[in-house]
Amino acid sequence: MTKLIDRLRRINDGLAVVAGLALLACVAFTIIEIIMRQLGASLGGTDEISGYVMAIATSWGICYALTALAHVRIDLLRTRLVPAGRAVLDLIAMLSLTATALVIAYRTWPVLSKSLQTGARSNTPLETPLWLPQTLWWIGWVWFAVSALLLSAAVLMYLLQGQNKKIDAIAGVRSEG
Repeated sequence: MTKLIDRLRRINDGLAVVAGLALLACVAFTIIEIIMRQLGASLGGTDEISGYVMAIATSWGICYALTALAHVRIDLLRTRLVPAGRAVLDLIAMLSLTATALVIAYRTWPVLSKSLQTGARSNTPLETPLWLPQTLWWIGWVWFAVSALLLSAAVLMYLLQGQNKKIDAIAGVRSEG
């Protein structure tokens, strides 16, 4: 299980880099657009493309946050418990996050499905086929659900084995030190 979690982390690290590069590309695109507008020209579509990239980067970026222990946690009670108590709270947190991720992944499919069925396009000059950005966005949510499910299974397995330190390492709170 440790190798699987390590691989999941490496994959999500790579996805975070790709998402970051996409956001940087949007910044460059926006800067070029601003300069061109000062010169009386325009590339057009900067806001539309940036919106797509933001949605896609978010759905993939939360996968990185999950494996990097970067999701916000309110740990007032957790810090006062013994390791076994912290492990139980980590399991509850992971199961809650997994349930949420599964619901979102499930509920985002109809959005993509409808765009595929109707051939929907953006109502902008670009007339982007909406299935293109929506597919990447949906796959990001599905991957988040898969990642959360794998981590929840690992936490449950480690909890049953009494391996609280391993739980802390994959589902605990990132230390400030």
